[in-house]
Amino acid sequence: MKRFHPYLLLLTLLLTISCNRVRLSDAREHYVRGEYHEAVTAYRRLYRQTPREIDALRGVIAFEMAENYRLLNRSAHAATAYGNAIRFGYPDSIAFLRLAQMLHREGHYPKAVDTYREYLAYMPGDRDGMIGLRGAVQAMDERGLQDNGSTRYQIERMELFNSSRGDFSPMLTNEDNHLFFTSSREEIPGEERSPVTGTKYHDLYLTVRNSQGVWQKPKRIESTLNTQYDEGTASVTADGELMFYSFMAAGSDHPALPSLSLSRKVDGVWSAGIRFSIHAGDSLSLFAHPAVSASGHLLFFVSDMPGGIGGLDIWLAHLNHKQEVIRIENAGPAINTPGNEMFPMLRNDTTLYFSSDGHPGRGGLDLFRAVKSNATHQWRLHHLPPPLNSPADDFGITFEKGKERGFFSSNREDARGYDHIWSFEQMKPVIRVEGFVVDRQDQLIGGAVIDVVGSNGALKRLVTDRNGTYRFSAEMGVAYLFLAQVEGFLNQQHSLAPVNTGNDTICFVDFEMTPYNKPVVLKHIYYDFDRAILRPESKEELGRLIHLMQEHPEIRVELSAHTDRIGSTRYNESLSLQRARSVIDYLTAAGIDPARLTAVGCGKWKPRVVDTVVAQDHPFLLEGASLTEDYIGELLPSQQAVADQLNRRTEFRVLPHPLITSENK
Repeated sequence: MKRFHPYLLLLTLLLTISCNRVRLSDAREHYVRGEYHEAVTAYRRLYRQTPREIDALRGVIAFEMAENYRLLNRSAHAATAYGNAIRFGYPDSIAFLRLAQMLHREGHYPKAVDTYREYLAYMPGDRDGMIGLRGAVQAMDERGLQDNGSTRYQIERMELFNSSRGDFSPMLTNEDNHLFFTSSREEIPGEERSPVTGTKYHDLYLTVRNSQGVWQKPKRIESTLNTQYDEGTASVTADGELMFYSFMAAGSDHPALPSLSLSRKVDGVWSAGIRFSIHAGDSLSLFAHPAVSASGHLLFFVSDMPGGIGGLDIWLAHLNHKQEVIRIENAGPAINTPGNEMFPMLRNDTTLYFSSDGHPGRGGLDLFRAVKSNATHQWRLHHLPPPLNSPADDFGITFEKGKERGFFSSNREDARGYDHIWSFEQMKPVIRVEGFVVDRQDQLIGGAVIDVVGSNGALKRLVTDRNGTYRFSAEMGVAYLFLAQVEGFLNQQHSLAPVNTGNDTICFVDFEMTPYNKPVVLKHIYYDFDRAILRPESKEELGRLIHLMQEHPEIRVELSAHTDRIGSTRYNESLSLQRARSVIDYLTAAGIDPARLTAVGCGKWKPRVVDTVVAQDHPFLLEGASLTEDYIGELLPSQQAVADQLNRRTEFRVLPHPLITSENK
């Protein structure tokens, strides 16, 4: 199967539909004039009345009916009709491309991928097929983005703004307190309906946010700006005095091509629009979707005028102070494609938002952001994530100043293909900081005071609960300094580097507090049997002691070593003193002043007292008991070995100092 040359296809159709020439001609006449709503009605009636055995004719009717559904944004109906066209042997492979595109718009990505591949088997390398396939595959890969919340956008359909018909192209003005948009709602005066959409002709509406920040019910702009024809997609200059908008007349006396119009606000009322000429003498091209810069000197717009890249392109007009066009230029291949690029919105001089069906996307029109490099003046393209983009048409975005919040248009969740206005807001990631405060025996400390200072100047004072824990919410990009204070313990500082992430994050900052004038067991301090040389595995714990003394240069520390009950008293005292001195040697080698260190050899004369932690780890020991020779002698042999090991320990004690005492009062 291949694409037929148009005149061969036309000849085939003329031979197969001669008996229905008049009625099919009527449907086609509506189609050619762009009266898609009227055309669909005619095609549906014709399809139902055509005998099933005339497959070729039913295939042609189904395809042409599908084309009208597609142009009305009724992709589900279009997909069904394209499927019928293929089933009845429609003689052009483009039916597979269109079916794939409609499945793509409906979010049926696996089926769309298969159909794109079937089309590319007939038309290898076709750009539309390749772009569509790439977009559908990417959409399958990104399907979980919205579900896992990684994009952090929240959207909501704005029922206050929307009607049962089409509402789209929102635009914020006047310090974000006015919102213009386009509507074809039933409340529009008159009974005349567009043969293109079957709805009333579009008018411009305005909603205002009151002093409490609440949006009011939209109202039609009651001035000569709105006419009996189509007005829409407005853009207002920063001073609020000029409005560019799209206008399309209808009827035998008027061209049925969109054009641009300009209205001025006079005494608070918008004047009747006057035609704004972009390219003098060009009556065969459409001009629509204006987006004016804050200064009023740049005007982006959409056109199919000669010199473009294909389909509808985004163009830029440079204006003088009289709103006259000085020169025009195409936005270039980084933005424009052989497909359609529409609904530009200039956020600032270097950031342009627009919608396209020519770049790989999630289906239909997708929203893109283009950022111009100050160095190279080239546009860099970003595809907006879900839920801003969906399988449906997403377009016409507007932002509140300086915020990732605003409104956009989409026909998602509307089987009739009508567009509606949605709000969006990018939620800031939640950064939680939490931790606990314990002593050197891992006992939780309630009532500890933690002062937190942020690099942004924020000050917080936190107090741990009875479980020794605290928590607070941090800000993205802010560094924090922590100071923990508990009476009877040395103050301790920690810092937290700035967190820059798009995801919710939990940071843990824990404090292990060191008491003063109270012995603390140094864990994992090991010696070879009957020797005073430190083993390598002792160095990690001693490193923590070095850090403590560096953090508190004002303190003095007493190091005491203890032995078990085995051996003579004199020998154990000598061995324990050597072991204490080996610790001091290690600390001084690391840069600690020897004057701050005192060694004590206790031998076996200060047996360990069983504290809560030891009793929990060894239930056969009574809390508060002293591990004397007599006490150990009453234990089982295996329990005695444990008790002897507990007695073989090295402790440090922060010696009393007036400065420490005053700091912790």
